[in-house]
Amino acid sequence: MTSAADLPEDGSPAASSAPSPAPGSGRRVSLGEELITELAATMPRSSVTHIRHEPPRHSVTTPWPDWAHPELVSHLAEQGLTSLWAHQARTAEHAHAGEDVIVSTGTASGKSLGYQLPILSELAHGGNTATALYLSPTKALAQDQRTAIAQMCAGVDALKDVMVATYDGDTPAEARRVIREQARIVVTNPDMVHASILGNSGSWTRLLRTLKYVVIDECHVYRGVFGAHVSMVLRRLLRLAAEPPVVILASATSVDPAAHAQRLTGRKSVRAVTEDGSPMGQRTIALWEPGFLPDVTGEHGAPVRRAATTEASEVMGRIIATGARTLTFARTRRGAETIAMGAAEQLSVMGRPHDAQRIAAYRAGYTPEDRRALEKRLDDGALLGMASTNALELGIDVGGLDAVVVSGFPGTIASFRQQAGRAGRRGQGALVVMVGADDPMDTYLIRHPEALLDKPVENTVFDPANPYILADHLVCAAAEKPLSSAEIDAWSGRSVAEYLLRRGSLKQRPRGIFADLGVAQQVHSRVSIRGGAASHVAIVDKDDGRLLGTVDSSRAISEVHTGAVYVHQGETYVVDELDLGESVAWVHPEMPPYTTRVRRDTDIEVRRTRGTHEVMDGVWLADVDVEVSHTVHSYTKRLPGGEVLETVPLDYPPEQLRTRAVAYTMEPDVLLDLGLPEPTWPGALHAAEHAAIGLLPLLATCDRWDIGGVSTVLHGDTGLPTVFVYDGYMGGAGFAEQGFLNFGRWMEATAETVEQCECEAGCPSCIQSPKCGNGNDPLFKQGAIAILQALAEASR
Repeated sequence: MTSAADLPEDGSPAASSAPSPAPGSGRRVSLGEELITELAATMPRSSVTHIRHEPPRHSVTTPWPDWAHPELVSHLAEQGLTSLWAHQARTAEHAHAGEDVIVSTGTASGKSLGYQLPILSELAHGGNTATALYLSPTKALAQDQRTAIAQMCAGVDALKDVMVATYDGDTPAEARRVIREQARIVVTNPDMVHASILGNSGSWTRLLRTLKYVVIDECHVYRGVFGAHVSMVLRRLLRLAAEPPVVILASATSVDPAAHAQRLTGRKSVRAVTEDGSPMGQRTIALWEPGFLPDVTGEHGAPVRRAATTEASEVMGRIIATGARTLTFARTRRGAETIAMGAAEQLSVMGRPHDAQRIAAYRAGYTPEDRRALEKRLDDGALLGMASTNALELGIDVGGLDAVVVSGFPGTIASFRQQAGRAGRRGQGALVVMVGADDPMDTYLIRHPEALLDKPVENTVFDPANPYILADHLVCAAAEKPLSSAEIDAWSGRSVAEYLLRRGSLKQRPRGIFADLGVAQQVHSRVSIRGGAASHVAIVDKDDGRLLGTVDSSRAISEVHTGAVYVHQGETYVVDELDLGESVAWVHPEMPPYTTRVRRDTDIEVRRTRGTHEVMDGVWLADVDVEVSHTVHSYTKRLPGGEVLETVPLDYPPEQLRTRAVAYTMEPDVLLDLGLPEPTWPGALHAAEHAAIGLLPLLATCDRWDIGGVSTVLHGDTGLPTVFVYDGYMGGAGFAEQGFLNFGRWMEATAETVEQCECEAGCPSCIQSPKCGNGNDPLFKQGAIAILQALAEASR
């Protein structure tokens, strides 16, 4: 165990390597140091595996540009902004000159002013009819930006008549016509651009005719299937504009922001601004490992660590008790609800019942009214703490947050940095605690801090030419405006277009390629650009008919199946019936002592082999297209300690998924040479598959929930022992491809994680999976180590 007296320190030049100062030493103790020292002392069962003090950074400023509208400059000066930070000025200069630009600097670095200044200066000139479109990946960020821009306009006489309006799924029907006809700045999201602006472009003629600027905020989140969809939506939007608009993108720090912007927008030249001129207060980052639960064993006798959500809720409660306002991020909706309830309970136990009432959860699926109320209460200080999914990860300017707790690695280094950056946005000191979850990826990062804190953020992976995605967008684009051969070639869509022409979805005419309007209407309505189902299941309290929220129909069987425990704003419900035909889940209030989780069977069939590589004699690696069949057959009821109370059968139809996978096959002689007799093969391959899934996010911009796997001693298509890891999205998302391309690094990290895990026979930190359809049976840890080490060694 690590105590407060021997917290490990980072020795790199970028961080403080000195131990915390002793009383009377003269050096001022930062807020982060003070908080983490107290936490470690009050939670001795847990371990602080690493701590880093990031030093403050001084600002680099520059004067206002000559072209900035004087009234706007005067207004900003009254708000305390007397100059620009260097990256804001460079971004604004590029945009003002008509150049596409991406600004890629740290969280809370004021990227917004870099695009607000040229847009508002342009709109402030009399007789100007220019318009701007601002795209946000989340509703919360869109609302925050709309408020900021509207307040600027209200304070400048030349901008007082500029309408700034949010246009999203929550916008009332009666307001939509006014926005289409009068708004100069439309704040929306890619979903609405697809569903409303492009789907009804005739009603948006004014905007498309006058569009001068397109802002794409937090563009690093557009990855995987979501990124591929958004890239096609942007191409469709830009081709409909009367004149090519200036595209301004904002991103967290990334490896190659210009290349990402070009791939996302289809534009050939994008300027990149990457040197951060903003100041930053000292930030303390602590990596935290929950301890094992005493006298508790999990599946097959494995030791059980305290759940990350339970640990994070106590950490959150104790930080709030010191007077520090705290935001905690959870991986899942249920996790956010659980943490909020747990933190409130912790504060009550500490004799602070009034503080306990000032904790809330925030996630997608709430009604718009609930979300707005929560955002306001967090911003004005009515709430001391909030537990959220990544819905609050991006850009929300919440002042006065002193600490961020991250419950489980969020999937990418970029997301972790975004979440960490929510605290200390006013330049004050801040604490960030990452609580490791009990899975291989978190275990690796908690014990290899350099992999989390010193590596550059990941390359953003997505494939705009994914044929399953491209086909739908070609049909939509051709319905909006005839497609030319040059456009199809620029989109790498020649083979897909020829297939659609043969099928009759597209029609070749002298003026270009048109869409069959009947087909286009069907395609447009079914496209969900976030990679899930376009339809939703309503969650309704059967006692009073109240709509609690919604869930994507593709996730309904997993989250609100009959018998599921569902949590909503601290209230617990049990699902009486999931009616897929009526798209409704009927629930009633109840607080059972257990949680629920589905179990499923998975079958996989190889449809096409894209490439192969011999890793070693008798071992082949392949990049393949596959068809995966999922069947949810039951769910388990689990007590908080991990014990399984009961397994309940379910009867739902299978779900089919055509996607991309990385697979390796092993000749039986290879397994025998590794000292593995045939009866051990199922458990060894299964354990190696689980561990590999847990570590693939180290190389690809994905979460373990974005990918799946299958292992078998004799696969029907290969005739050999085979392990598959596949993308969990139709057509693939680029994740498995990264595994194929970086197989050696992947296997090396996986082998090291499993071998160094302290457990005897396997646990969630190495080979057990939280989503295993077979209940983590069979698993053979030593066999997995032998396989993974052999693959890693051969791949070197």
